[in-house]
Amino acid sequence: MSGMTKRERVTAAIRGDDVDRPPIGLWGHDFIREWSAEGLAAAMLESVEKYDYDYLKVNPRATYYSEVWGCRYRPLNDPELGPEPEHWIVSGPADLEKIRPVAPDRGPLAEQLEALRLIADGLGGKVPFVQTVFSPLSVVGRLTEDRAVVRSWMKEAPKALHAALAAVTETLAGYSKLALDVGADGIFFPTTEWGTYDALTDEEYEVFGRPYDLKVLEAVEGAEFNVFHVCRDHNMLDALLDYPAAVVNWDVYGEGNDSLADVQAKTDKAVMGGLRIGRTLLKGTPDQVRQEVERALDQSGGQRLFVGPGCSISPQTPPENIHAAVEAVKAAAA
Repeated sequence: MSGMTKRERVTAAIRGDDVDRPPIGLWGHDFIREWSAEGLAAAMLESVEKYDYDYLKVNPRATYYSEVWGCRYRPLNDPELGPEPEHWIVSGPADLEKIRPVAPDRGPLAEQLEALRLIADGLGGKVPFVQTVFSPLSVVGRLTEDRAVVRSWMKEAPKALHAALAAVTETLAGYSKLALDVGADGIFFPTTEWGTYDALTDEEYEVFGRPYDLKVLEAVEGAEFNVFHVCRDHNMLDALLDYPAAVVNWDVYGEGNDSLADVQAKTDKAVMGGLRIGRTLLKGTPDQVRQEVERALDQSGGQRLFVGPGCSISPQTPPENIHAAVEAVKAAAA
């Protein structure tokens, strides 16, 4: 067990086998470089090299999914700010008819596949990595300026909404398979703003979320390192724990959310998280970060655990805090 490679450590954590220490990885945007395959790959590879991560969650620009169907954005060339939207393709339910299946190896998807090839080449198989693929409901929601109206379409235009979700699902399922073909070890699958009781009821998510989520996840079910991420406070993780993914990730400090120990008691999946992105990582001291890592290790017993954030970390996160998190996990092996 001592002296495990990063890949061995990740595999053992997924399977619930003994590990020398839990794997750790953090992720965030590089708002300057994420606009090209080469730039994104360089940023991701540099993060692994700089912080000695055990796994890599590729963090592409969050707009690439909606760009596929024609939305446009303007980069601000500011390392701390994401792009501004310039054009949405859906302004009302009638526009949902514009959303048709897209070839999964064209346009922004081709760019992302090239980034994954470069990342795979750079990591040389030593560090497992996953590509971020938003849920179909997340993507459809981002095709319109006002995401809140999507919920009204669930009642007023369900047929058109289902057709759009099916088209997006077909595209994302095909793309996710190609991501594995070019070297990714799995996908990181977030529900974004939809997998929370602040947005939907269980019944609404069962109709407009779950069937489409499962089709994407089933397309990559042979991958060992699929991660299911449930965002926000009051999340729906309990209702979605049966999803076919090896690892679940969420904000354990979010209001109404379960702790690492709570979820480990309900599932044999590995858990990922334990670090607060806004409070401790961004504004805390290195000592406070170390204490939070130790708390995660205590809650989980260090088994079936991936130490990481509850969501993307801010570009302003002090490097010394990231180093402190990695050092604290490594100290667990001493």
